[in-house]
This record gives sequence, structure tokens and C-alpha cells, in this order.
Amino acid sequence: MQRFIIERNIPGASELTEQQLAEISQTSNEAVGSLGLPYHWVTTYVAGDKLYCVHETDDDETVREHARRGGFPADLVVPVASEFGPQTAELLRR
Repeated sequence: MQRFIIERNIPGASELTEQQLAEISQTSNEAVGSLGLPYHWVTTYVAGDKLYCVHETDDDETVREHARRGGFPADLVVPVASEFGPQTAELLRR
């Protein structure tokens, strides 16, 4: 499966309550279950007026279908080309 970053513009996102986030999660889980395709919601980051979601599936159209079924915006859907972090520097030491 391919990993995607989804940007969702939601005014006031950083002010959503735990209850609201739980409800959004439930809706997302239901949308995932209705797809009938391999799909994995990895995590979501809330920052300012945006949600940044990390999902895994076969193509960007499946990500957009998940958004439609959940009633979520999907303002930007971008496949992840690669990932790296602090541990990546260890490759230079080998």
C-alpha cells in the first residue's frame, strides 16, 4: 500500500474537543469499513485550522472516496515519496 498525506482545511480545528475528535474518528472508521478495500488510517495531526492525516491505501482516488463517505474535506492528497528522521543519519556511519 502507498502512504498518503491528506491536508484538510477545517476552520477552528485546533479548538475541537476530545468528544468532537472521537466523533470524527468514529465517522472515519465507519468510512474505512465501508470501502471494502485495503485501507489504513495511520494518524492525524491537528495544527491551526488544518488536519494533516496519514493514510495508507492503493491510490489517491480511494483516499478521496474515504473523504466523500466521511463528509471530510480532502483539500490536498499527496503520495509520500520517502520518509526519514534522525535515525537516517546512522546510514552515514556504516
